[in-house]
Amino acid sequence: MKRRESGERRAAGPLLAVTVLIAGLVVTALVAAGLHAEQRDKAEQVMDQRHAMALAAVQTEVGRYRAVLETLAAGVSIDAELTWDDFDIASSPLEDAKLIGAAAVGYVVPVRTAEVPAAQRLWRARGAGDMTLRPVGDGEHFFTIYTRLLADTEVASVSGSDLNGLPELTASLREARRIRQTVVSDTYVLLRDRGQPASQQQQSFIFTAPVWTRASTPEFRGWVVLGLRGRSFLSGILGVTSQGQLAGSLIAENTDGSRVVVADWAVPGEPDLTRESRFEVGDHHWTLVTRADTARLPGASGNGPAVALAGGTVLTLLLAWLVYVLATGQARAQAQVEVATDELRTAERVSRRQAGLLGAVLTSISDGVVVVDRTGRVLLHNPAGRRLQGVTEDCDDPREWQRHYGAYRPDGKTPLPLDEMPLIRALRGEPSDGVEVIIRNPGRPEGVLLSIDGRPLDVSAGLHGAVAVFRDITELRRYETDLSIFAGVVAHDLKAPLSVVRGHAEIALEDLPEDADAWQSIQRIMLAVDRMDALIETLLAYTTARHAPLRRTSVDLEPLVHEVIQGRIAHLRADQPVPEWTVGPLPPVEADPAMLRHVLDNLIGNALKYVRPGDVPRVDVTGASVAPDRVRIEVADAGIGIPDAEKPHIFESFHRTEEAAGYAGTGLGLAICRRILERHGGDIGVADNPGGGTRFHFTLPAAVPHEEEPTMTGTDNAPADHDEAVREALDRALAERAAIMDAAQLPGMGGPSIPASEPAEESGLRRHAGAHGRPRRD
Repeated sequence: MKRRESGERRAAGPLLAVTVLIAGLVVTALVAAGLHAEQRDKAEQVMDQRHAMALAAVQTEVGRYRAVLETLAAGVSIDAELTWDDFDIASSPLEDAKLIGAAAVGYVVPVRTAEVPAAQRLWRARGAGDMTLRPVGDGEHFFTIYTRLLADTEVASVSGSDLNGLPELTASLREARRIRQTVVSDTYVLLRDRGQPASQQQQSFIFTAPVWTRASTPEFRGWVVLGLRGRSFLSGILGVTSQGQLAGSLIAENTDGSRVVVADWAVPGEPDLTRESRFEVGDHHWTLVTRADTARLPGASGNGPAVALAGGTVLTLLLAWLVYVLATGQARAQAQVEVATDELRTAERVSRRQAGLLGAVLTSISDGVVVVDRTGRVLLHNPAGRRLQGVTEDCDDPREWQRHYGAYRPDGKTPLPLDEMPLIRALRGEPSDGVEVIIRNPGRPEGVLLSIDGRPLDVSAGLHGAVAVFRDITELRRYETDLSIFAGVVAHDLKAPLSVVRGHAEIALEDLPEDADAWQSIQRIMLAVDRMDALIETLLAYTTARHAPLRRTSVDLEPLVHEVIQGRIAHLRADQPVPEWTVGPLPPVEADPAMLRHVLDNLIGNALKYVRPGDVPRVDVTGASVAPDRVRIEVADAGIGIPDAEKPHIFESFHRTEEAAGYAGTGLGLAICRRILERHGGDIGVADNPGGGTRFHFTLPAAVPHEEEPTMTGTDNAPADHDEAVREALDRALAERAAIMDAAQLPGMGGPSIPASEPAEESGLRRHAGAHGRPRRD
């Protein structure tokens, strides 16, 4: 009986091991199959991402071509007598624009059959050389007058060619003139490519932008056209975005509904994934088809399933062997348990050492670290954090944090609201980076500017909470202030030679008759000097708007707005319509008058500038108190408006909408406005005007009673004497620079005479370099 029980126990061990082996192999096979399916899903996701990147790149490049062409058309439209030199200057930036696939840009004019000889004489006189107009057929002809090659291909010039024999081109020319917008043609072979071998000829397009004058009654003058080679364009885009992983085809839909494969791009591999997207280009539709080999996509291929199958098999064999050993040797199992227990004890000792090391790191680092639980109770506060905040005791009630720590906005006087604190935002699940907060309390009476990063506590901690890391950036802000002073001096020196150039140009204009050959050239020199002067002013304003010291005072907005509007209207030309404007009651605000004037001048100037030809500009300025300590100002216009997709980006540096491409500007004005308003603790936004146009709104602190007016503050909330020191430093730097320039002109010093810079204005920004003792001729 005992022998039979012993035999059953001996047979139970192998039977259990076989059962474990079978179950493990089944599970391993299921895991490998799951990994393979997941790998395929990953390939689909990567393919979607790469296709989206390629599509976005194609659409972005097409949009850039259109914007560049429309900008060139706008520049050409203002020249009543366009010569080859004018066109050469206007189109020269296209050579450096890296337009992928662009073959050439040209200027095309319409000419009737009877007017061909006169037109040929006219354009030859304007610099077209010995160009011969070669009409095709009768009626209206479309001659290419000026051409600039954009690709490194040696082909014969097409100047003087009549595009009337190309139905695809003539259709796009007529359509662009009819709708007064940029259009794209059907596919065809470029004239300049037709002399090449058939293997080098490509299906191409032209982008056509009509040239209309900006008079009250626009006059049509011609077209600016840009030739685009399909194969070069597609290979340039996919060669960069696909990283050798995507093959593709670009298909164009012609006006007659036919679909033409413009270009193909091939990569190594056997594509098994395909994506297709149809998108608009002008008045046409293109289709981008991409293909990829799953094995070549990153993260979507590998030996994961095979490794899992092999590893699972090995683990199953080991587990089966272990079961067998445990079932047949209790003593061996007991020994293994003891070994495992020793390993756990070792791991516990390692964990304790790591915890001690982490505590030592937190104690040693110079950045402050604070950890709180979901109620705001402080769980951890390292010594650096207490030192930076100037406190020795923690506060566990978030409602008392502002008072306990003395937290203020960067303006140094507005208490930091509870909802804006990085720890509170992190408890809501909202991460934050670089939040600037001024801490001023009995432990930190001089004030310290902190940059705070907040994050929700990782779930691995086992509780809901938040962590904040902060560092002292007071000295960094002071250093940036020194850089602003340096920028002011550099801008001052850059503008001094411009003043000399413009002064000599004005003298030359007074001594020359207006019909002299050089008169127009000198006028262009003066315009270029004015543009460069304005650009320096704008760049300096953009550089200093964030860190220049503030002179806070109570500002009465109504007379300031009236002064800005009158100043804008006084500079209008006689042929420009007189704007309509209204100014409602405006509450007083607390701000730096010079910086606030810059904001109002920019917004009002945009309202008067960005209007459609022939429309009367209108600007309405209104304001109201939205809180006991906040004022909201609105500037509404009846201009060209801003598309919804562009509204989130218009306050970024150098960002301009397509609608504004035909208007002068640097793309920095609204970015400067946002910097100035954020310095004052306010904000700025934009919305559509219900009556048409745009409505900008911004907020500022309300003016405080005279007896409660705070001390002037700088970037780091320093006292008023620090602001005065910054301004005096800028004036002193300019004075020293002027002394050096004067010394350079003394006998025996050597070198040419350098004109001394003009003294800087109080705000550190110079006026426009246009007044030099002589009247300025516009």
